[in-house]
Amino acid sequence: MNRTLIIFGILLLVAGLGWPWLKQLPLGRLPGDLHIARASCRLFLPLTTCLLLSVLLSLVLWFIRK
Repeated sequence: MNRTLIIFGILLLVAGLGWPWLKQLPLGRLPGDLHIARASCRLFLPLTTCLLLSVLLSLVLWFIRK
């Protein structure tokens, strides 16, 4: 558990330092991400982005455990 928390903290640090470049990635604007706008409300469902991030995170954790 300690090793996992340290790795997660380092990843968060790298993401924070690289935020100016990371926010330019098209995450949240991929095909399959739903945007529904009505007069009284807006709904955003990032389905494709969530699937992509889930696969990437699963691969990273699989490589770390091996």
